[in-house]
Amino acid sequence: MDRKYDVVIIGSGLGGLACGYILSKNGYKVAVLEKNRQFGGCLQNFVRKGAKFETGMHYIGSVSPGQTLNQFFKYLSLLDALTFSELDKNGFDIISIGGNRYVYASGYDNFAEKMIEKFPHDAADIRQYVAAIRKVADSSPMYSLSNLDQIALLSPEWVKTSVNDFVATVVRNPLLQDVLVGTLPLYAGVRDKTPAFIHALICNFYINGANRIVGGSDAIALSLVKSIRSFGGEAFSSAKSVKINCCNGKASSVVLENGTVVETDYIISNVHPENTLQMIDSPLIRQVYRDRISHLEQTVSNFTVYLRFKENTVPYLNANFYHYSGDVWGCEQYTGDDWPRNYLYMHMCPSASATYAGAGEIIAYMRYEDVARWTGTKVGNRGKDYEDFKQQHAEKLIDSLEEQFPGTKKGIDACYTSSPLTYIDYTGTKEGSMYGVIRDKNAPKSTVIAQRTKIPNLFFTGQNINSHGILGVIIGSILTCSEILGYQYLMKQVLRA
Repeated sequence: MDRKYDVVIIGSGLGGLACGYILSKNGYKVAVLEKNRQFGGCLQNFVRKGAKFETGMHYIGSVSPGQTLNQFFKYLSLLDALTFSELDKNGFDIISIGGNRYVYASGYDNFAEKMIEKFPHDAADIRQYVAAIRKVADSSPMYSLSNLDQIALLSPEWVKTSVNDFVATVVRNPLLQDVLVGTLPLYAGVRDKTPAFIHALICNFYINGANRIVGGSDAIALSLVKSIRSFGGEAFSSAKSVKINCCNGKASSVVLENGTVVETDYIISNVHPENTLQMIDSPLIRQVYRDRISHLEQTVSNFTVYLRFKENTVPYLNANFYHYSGDVWGCEQYTGDDWPRNYLYMHMCPSASATYAGAGEIIAYMRYEDVARWTGTKVGNRGKDYEDFKQQHAEKLIDSLEEQFPGTKKGIDACYTSSPLTYIDYTGTKEGSMYGVIRDKNAPKSTVIAQRTKIPNLFFTGQNINSHGILGVIIGSILTCSEILGYQYLMKQVLRA
């Protein structure tokens, strides 16, 4: 490791790696510093008994030629490194409510037709909903890759309107409303808080076509690290940053846990903003700002059961299954007796033509407070009571899954679990939150964190900035890098890719 870089990036999640790629591609000497042994943040995968599991990036959308993510992947030199497996066009997402199942189909016309089959008396409302979703997506220059000569803000109507109110304005049937917000776990939506634009942009992203990444999303992280190094940049694992030094009104260096001091002209932090501020002792960061960041509400965390299946026993499910035992909203407000109120079940994709699943996951909401008593313990050394806690919750999830997919239980060869504490250990998110800070339509300005900070050469990136998800984080990374390179210059590069 050198002692001086043009840019030091703290954290190797997608946001940090995308920034590292962009800046090293443009001639900056970049160093990416990752505290863990594995790069990637929520792109990390792990293997147990030959079965490979995702930790965060389970499926993606809009990756076909001419679509938004496809263009960004071209720019990031990712297309040649990835193989995609398209989910069922006639039902890539299955929403299970009240014993009935409803599907999301790929393509807006197909989406509407499949929904109308279940709700024939609501055809006009369904078409109005589809038009509303498209209107929001088309109005965002970077999500639609149009009108890129300006950084246009979304209409205040969609920022200050909640998801539930947005849907209710175009759809009258309460059950249909629930079905249309059935993928809430993709953004951990909260009734009367989550802004409408988040729902609309994510739905548009997947309706345009949903895919799994064959072999796992860690291929994204590995490709970006390889590219950064090919451009002359560097990426270091097991390199935990503990302090950011400031001098003459600017950030001047990063101190590692081993005492190494790395000087730099710019710093980009991909770790949670609160954790970043804890590394800084500078009057440039006012206490009122620290207090605002530290008091921001976080999205809920999760408990996951990773299933390794016996060979050729569980048919491959080419869709994602969202199950609700009751109300779609408020599933994070469970009690000890009614957990889980919802879960997401999906299979890993070992090949583009899988017939049987080798591995799957069940993901349910879990609040950090449920595991807070084990805070400060380390993976593998949390005690028998913690292991019992995980076992009990795993059994509940598997039993619930068996009710929906009879025979699955006998096909399980082994299972593994993770809790909010695990998520904290491997991704560094506050309270193990799945998507970082909750965006609140009631306080849009105070729940949005800007790329810029009061330290002129220190910037933020990642899921807490701009928006979460693979597309939101990439767009956020471009906006972060535009603070150094210029927005118009950078967007021309993207479009020429």
